[in-house]
Amino acid sequence: MTSRTPRDSRLRLVRAPYPRADRRGDAQRDPARPLSAAPGAVSHRRTRRPAPRPPEGTPPPSELARGARAGLADAVRIARWADAALRPGPGGAAPDGKGALSDATAERAAAELGLTPDQVRADWDTARLAGLIEVHGDSARPGWRLRAWNRDDTAVLRGWVALFDAWSLAHPAPADLPPAAVAEAVEAMPQLLSFLQLSAGPVPVPQLLDLLEQRVDELRTERCEIPYDQPDPAADEGAEAAPLPALLDWALRGLAAVGALTYAEGQATLTPLGSWAVWVKLEQICVAAQSPAGHIEQSAEDMLRGCARLRPNAARAEYRAWLAARPVGSAVTDLLTAARGEDALLRGLAFEALRVVGAPAEPDVRAAADEASLRPYALLWLAEQEGADPEDVHLVLSREESTWLWIDTAAAVADHGEAHLLVRHLESAVQPTVPALLDEVRRAGHPRTVQVLVALAAAHPDPALAKAVRRAAFQVHTGGE
Repeated sequence: MTSRTPRDSRLRLVRAPYPRADRRGDAQRDPARPLSAAPGAVSHRRTRRPAPRPPEGTPPPSELARGARAGLADAVRIARWADAALRPGPGGAAPDGKGALSDATAERAAAELGLTPDQVRADWDTARLAGLIEVHGDSARPGWRLRAWNRDDTAVLRGWVALFDAWSLAHPAPADLPPAAVAEAVEAMPQLLSFLQLSAGPVPVPQLLDLLEQRVDELRTERCEIPYDQPDPAADEGAEAAPLPALLDWALRGLAAVGALTYAEGQATLTPLGSWAVWVKLEQICVAAQSPAGHIEQSAEDMLRGCARLRPNAARAEYRAWLAARPVGSAVTDLLTAARGEDALLRGLAFEALRVVGAPAEPDVRAAADEASLRPYALLWLAEQEGADPEDVHLVLSREESTWLWIDTAAAVADHGEAHLLVRHLESAVQPTVPALLDEVRRAGHPRTVQVLVALAAAHPDPALAKAVRRAAFQVHTGGE
């Protein structure tokens, strides 16, 4: 696996947002199980190309967001109920550490919202997968998307896409379907969705069944050629025994449940949201982009968001102008408050702004090092202030802290970057192999772990690696091994 100069990696991941490779570490990569097939070096200059237009007939973003709001209304309701009704802390959570609601809390919510406890739990699960709720150990808090839900169509669409990517978690497979066969069906669905999108209309289920059979055969052939995992004859036998019609029926019902398609009368049709989401995946574009402007008068959060697409020198100039317009003490407080929010992109940007502040920020940053979500950023900042060699500054982080930072940066890429940049982000992990990375990511306890892994699996072109990442996401989501 490729080693990194962490400061350089962090800068590139936050702004580009992908780090360039450090050639010194090339010899350390495990040739048997490389983390990514992406090139090892990335140009420092952002290439600009005209934004591709969605297919003709695609509704405007405001209309798509309206549909996403309608589809996620129940999840938003339970998230807002929890925000208003539950006190901060673990009181409303089950003691399993998975972020599930306790029985008492589910019954209370059901009584107050006029639902059944099962409906409450289903809506809660959807809210977690859509990023409306973030789970921290045995407690939960509202996600940044919930805060922006009514005013930001981009946040709504990204929340829906996160649920679309995790449809197989939102609608688990029946227990009688073999896990290996279910994994194959999930892996095959992007091709079926692409076919539905190109068809631009209803497609009979028998036609989709033929396509699923062909794709499953291809996956089994490819699996023999890509040795990321040892072959499992028992799993293969289970996959062979699984009826493809039952797998297809489950997959179509799951995608219909999240609003990606309609499934009735023996045919399936993509909804406008589903068609748009498939196009987004195919084009690997960023859904949201904010144009930078003058930010001196704006809040720390708005200033940081506006600087997200600026080049490093331009961003530093903007930070200096913003800092010059207010007392240093209050500016540092505002930047750290922005860093404590749910948006991982702002955490990295806030500490870049704090680098412009320099020594006057040290007491506050040192205190912030006691907070789990800020600790990796604060330790790197302090090491740099103390004159650590840029080549060695990453040594101040423990393995667990480095993994947390990798997940947090991946969350920023997933929320604000292009899909291929998320794939390339694999190169910045400190672990030498995919299994080692996934094992440590599962143990990290980061609240965005499931969403990051699901997004990475959806974006990665290697089917075997995507399958391993998707399995890890499922294990984190269910608390399994």
